[in-house]
Amino acid sequence: MSSLRPYLFAGIILREMGEMPSFQLGVIGALFLSVASSVSIVICNKALMSNLGFPFATTLTSWHLMVTFCTLHAAHRLNLFESKSIDMKPVMLFGILNGVSIGLLNLSLGFNSIGFYQMTKLAIIPFTVLLETLFLKKQFSQKIKLSLFVLLVGVGIASVTDLQLNFVGTILSLLAIITTCVGQILTSTIQKRLNVSSTQLLYQSAPFQAAILFVSGPLVDQFLTRKNVFAYKYSSIVLAFIILSCIISVSVNFSTFMVIGKTSPVTYQVLGHLKTCLVLGFGYTLLHDPFTMRNIAGILVAIFGMGLYSYFCVQENKKKQSVDLSLASQMKDKDSTPILGMQDKETSHDAKKSTKDSLV
Repeated sequence: MSSLRPYLFAGIILREMGEMPSFQLGVIGALFLSVASSVSIVICNKALMSNLGFPFATTLTSWHLMVTFCTLHAAHRLNLFESKSIDMKPVMLFGILNGVSIGLLNLSLGFNSIGFYQMTKLAIIPFTVLLETLFLKKQFSQKIKLSLFVLLVGVGIASVTDLQLNFVGTILSLLAIITTCVGQILTSTIQKRLNVSSTQLLYQSAPFQAAILFVSGPLVDQFLTRKNVFAYKYSSIVLAFIILSCIISVSVNFSTFMVIGKTSPVTYQVLGHLKTCLVLGFGYTLLHDPFTMRNIAGILVAIFGMGLYSYFCVQENKKKQSVDLSLASQMKDKDSTPILGMQDKETSHDAKKSTKDSLV
């Protein structure tokens, strides 16, 4: 049943979009690719870090982005997509911001308990809603907010265990939330305002993300783990998992930009919590992680919240479409009225002229 949930969620979101079939295929492909690749990379990285003892998460992320850029550069050279010339200043700032947000999330995990780190990730959705409402004037109905609340409660029950607070960890978590939310909103905004595709934006910004993490990653990892990534003894199996992780990361990064560009930052975060539920399920099934009734109850509540979110999005989209059709019909009638008036005037003028001619 759990393997069908990405398809069900994707199908509901498709109805939310209400676009042409080709666009819908692109959305469902992006949603499925995002779920499949994200769950795969989490399982791969968990095996790499927990079982094989490779703890350098930030440095590994910089390698992910470097491989992503190299892959896209090769695709560009093979004419698989066109690179668009855009203003590099916002793209550079965007790339640096995303790189910083990744580093801050890792530092937040290092300074806080796992439970508080999960709360940090849960806070991204309400903060994104707040930012989009304040600065982009986007409206979220009470039903949407309620469904998001139910979703967050469910994920919180399933994943949050202990909550240990400290000042430095709290500051890092707040900075991580802000940079992550702004980065994801910019991912959507830049694609729409600069009229670039997700592939083009990722290709332009990946070098800057990779550069900031390539420089800061080893320092952050050494500070958190007290180990040097360059002094680590790499076995063949560790190298194999690193290569596998980098290959999967290309799909993760590509699908992330595509999903945010085609839907919204909030929908991407909802999808992210679906991944969390799936990771918990796969962790229990494949890695034999501890699994309690609390986890099961939380996952069920979260899935119910996702269903509510998707249902309300569909209903609001239908309502919006009916209003748009009504406005379009009114505009059409308005545009046709002068023409009819002119025709009546011309008919009246012709009648008067014929009467005058008959009198003559």
